Amino acid sequence: MTLAAGRLAITQPAVSYALGRLRKLFDDALFVRTPEGMMPTQTAERIAVPIGRALLAVRDALNETEPFDPGTSDREFRLCMSDIGEQVFLPSLCERLQTLAPAIKLSSELVPVAMVVERMRMGQLDFAIGNLPTLKTTTRYQSLFREQYACMTRKRDELPAGKISVQDFLALSHVSVTSTDSSHVAIEDTLASRGLNRHIALRVPHFTVVPQILRHTGWMVTLPEGVAHALNHSDDFVIYPLPVEMPGVESTVHWHGAYDADAGNRWFRAFLFETLRR
Repeated sequence: MTLAAGRLAITQPAVSYALGRLRKLFDDALFVRTPEGMMPTQTAERIAVPIGRALLAVRDALNETEPFDPGTSDREFRLCMSDIGEQVFLPSLCERLQTLAPAIKLSSELVPVAMVVERMRMGQLDFAIGNLPTLKTTTRYQSLFREQYACMTRKRDELPAGKISVQDFLALSHVSVTSTDSSHVAIEDTLASRGLNRHIALRVPHFTVVPQILRHTGWMVTLPEGVAHALNHSDDFVIYPLPVEMPGVESTVHWHGAYDADAGNRWFRAFLFETLRR
């Protein structure tokens, strides 16, 4: 109740009163307390979709005519990106935002790809940013940039200069980042199609731990070139072009088509493209 009241900007008693009226109207508890917290009943889940559509239609109608002034707006834009996406994208976004729109707020979270469209449709998420090819058929999107893969390992004297051969690449043990996108699958498929097999010493779900792993081992990681440079801010690592040819990785911005006409959404889309496009 407290969290709901905060999001609605009303008091907790007001939320309790409104919920009580809805329970009488639908002759259903709507929400029940469980060990995991308050959970919706089947009736609540059934009515959520049509009510959500109706609320979005009202919001769209208001937003089409409501002006948006970034210089004075205190709107919060909710972003979905990975841990490494936050490292790559947020610094430049925040730097420009404090000048262009100092009152605007940002929040970032990692939402499972399967839930992104629904969260957007319900107005709980504004943009998803990253390598998200599976969202292209269900959202509006625009490409930011495409980059090549690189490989990175701890600096040491015995390493070759400039480039690394396929043989040296395969001789090392590797860290595989099995993130929410399909990059790691593309890497494995490319190597397998060439009859190449690398030793995966460690699989992790996120990039942020990789620098610490590499500092304590002689292992190597394959990752997008921009991500490699973002993780190498201390210059502890050597970054090589990937010795195996494979398609680059594309970073895109995704949003829900229901918000195409939203003035604030349009402004923030343009802001994202101007700031992040390479």
